[in-house]
Amino acid sequence: MRSSGLVLLNFYFSFVFFNPILTEFQVEGAFVGTYGINYGRIADNIPSPDKVVLLLKQAKIRNVRIYDADHSVLQAFSGTGLDLVVGLPNGFLKEMSSNTDHAFTWVKENVQSFLPKTRIRGIAVGNEVLGGGDSELSGALLGAAKNVYNALKKMNLEKTVQITTAHSQAVFANSYPPSSCIFKENVVQYMKPLLQFLNQIGSPFCLNAYPFLAYTYNPTEIDINYALFKPTEGIYDPKTDLRYDNMLDAQIDAAYMALQDAGFKKMEVIITETGWASKGDSDEPAATPENARTYNYNLRKRLAKKKGTPLRPKTVLKAYIFALFNENSKPGKSSETHFGLFKPDGNISYDIGFNSLKSDAAKKHFSSSKAARYYVALVISVSVFLLMI
Repeated sequence: MRSSGLVLLNFYFSFVFFNPILTEFQVEGAFVGTYGINYGRIADNIPSPDKVVLLLKQAKIRNVRIYDADHSVLQAFSGTGLDLVVGLPNGFLKEMSSNTDHAFTWVKENVQSFLPKTRIRGIAVGNEVLGGGDSELSGALLGAAKNVYNALKKMNLEKTVQITTAHSQAVFANSYPPSSCIFKENVVQYMKPLLQFLNQIGSPFCLNAYPFLAYTYNPTEIDINYALFKPTEGIYDPKTDLRYDNMLDAQIDAAYMALQDAGFKKMEVIITETGWASKGDSDEPAATPENARTYNYNLRKRLAKKKGTPLRPKTVLKAYIFALFNENSKPGKSSETHFGLFKPDGNISYDIGFNSLKSDAAKKHFSSSKAARYYVALVISVSVFLLMI
């Protein structure tokens, strides 16, 4: 009887620990698929991290970026199967650049200690540092990125956790037409060494691109349909003989041209932020729920096609949407607090195919997750019983 019990025990353990649904598996790179979301938390009224996990799983959004390494969030994401990019805030860059021990400690406490249960796939070192006018901070970016990477390497995590940093459009001297785009003269001295390092470790160029902002600043020169992925004549770039029917593609190809000019033609561009505000100040008339819905709905369709841009048709576009929630404590113009796909109570801001947190779909997901936990507990109990036979 004991031998038959061991056979059954082997079966149970094989099913539980090698079933692809129940076990973790290693993911190459920091982004799986084409669609991701930025989970910003500059608000005092958004759901708790555990409810956010439920919302993300309900929406089937696997790729998530946060702007720090808050332990309550990292703990909530443990065992969920969601892929997370954590952020090293700009305020830490100078310290991390000048002190390797501090970089090692930060990685150990905020990344290594949560792996592998929490699937941390990337560290965003700073955000929109270059082009911001702070030369001291710009000078610290590369050193911080290198020290964080070397810390990962000492822990044998450099192939699991990817190092990136996101840039705004402020790093470009000109982006229209796309073929004319180059990096600003005062940015190049910092950008080229950074690109050399990112290229060496196999990281992409991360771009925060907002057709909403471009249109808001130039409403008389830009067709709003072009910014919203709606039917339009678009623009023609005579140098490359390419036509663009939407602004986001043009912004991405402008980045590719700047990279080519800098000597990094093969580097991939990933969109780390893009979105459209649903409300704004009086000088932001395009910030409406309808425009926000149109942009985000059409962008979701665009990403689902898994295609590239006119200049890089074989490089599938990947993008993180900004943002998951409206964030009521963000400073600046009213639009800054209204980029969320969801309201603070978990209801959708507008319909692009996702369900509200309080919907029946969420309750169904919670029930199935609870049943799965009971199922695993049952299997383990039976396994222990068989050992005793």
